[in-house]
Amino acid sequence: MAIEIGKRAPAFSLRNQDGEKRALKGYAGSGLILYFYPKAFTPGCTGESCDFRDSDAPLRAAGFTIVGISPDPVEKLAQFKAEYHLPFDLLSDPDHTVSEKYGAWGTKKNYGREYEGLIRSTVVVDAAGKVERLYANVRAKGHVARLRRELLGEK
Repeated sequence: MAIEIGKRAPAFSLRNQDGEKRALKGYAGSGLILYFYPKAFTPGCTGESCDFRDSDAPLRAAGFTIVGISPDPVEKLAQFKAEYHLPFDLLSDPDHTVSEKYGAWGTKKNYGREYEGLIRSTVVVDAAGKVERLYANVRAKGHVARLRRELLGEK
């Protein structure tokens, strides 16, 4: 990834599912879980987003705010959030500028074919704005359970 643990998280400003601007500095003072996912309404991304939804309460109680980031347009994010009752912001990164800053955009391989795209990743930013944890090229299934074990001490 292009960022490092212990270093300041790259600043960003993106529009959420309602078209409102959200910036990294707006989340200061709490832990932030940024999960980068390729495409709303696909099986892996839907499963991962629903896992985050189902874990929102315990993560929020521990001081974390969850935010999803994808290249999807704002309108699609609004539909995705509504259909799956996601209680957190989804941010649109159509030109993948923020994904690139966070190391979540690059060369992918699928069935022997190489192409540029979003690499499913999660970055945990502490309350001071520094990168606490990095998870690159994660699998959708089981990733949130791993986060809960590591961040909340669950078994």
